Amino acid sequence: MDIGMKTSDGNFTLRAAALIINNNHLLAVRHKNYDCFYTIGGGINLNETSADAVIREVYEETGHHFAVDRLVFIQERFYNINNAHHHEVVFFFLMKSTDVQIENETCTDQQGEKLYWLSIDELQSTNLVPEFLKTALTNIPEEVVHIISKE
Repeated sequence: MDIGMKTSDGNFTLRAAALIINNNHLLAVRHKNYDCFYTIGGGINLNETSADAVIREVYEETGHHFAVDRLVFIQERFYNINNAHHHEVVFFFLMKSTDVQIENETCTDQQGEKLYWLSIDELQSTNLVPEFLKTALTNIPEEVVHIISKE
């Protein structure tokens, strides 16, 4: 069961997300009902580490095993959807490169979702969520960076 809660004041989620980069391209997901791209990942289960969660989520969504390289970003994100307040904490992990071949428009385990390789050089003009990744991935820091965003 994912760690999170819904209250009358809003929703809280704890997530892990993967940064899979190959040949200066980020592997991202897009659902047919949304106009934005987002990272592979999902909720962290109770009694599951964030690193284990991202490995599980990547396998569920791509069908391939990736290993964690290192934690890069921790984001506290505050946003609203349909007049509902959302607060999420996301651990972004850089994944180790691999020889796995994933084609554009490969389906994930979620109906209506497909995988896409996005050029990091063109992220500024891409509708990618969260927004900070558009610039942060051009120069990935060596240390873990804490980001707070109110959207």
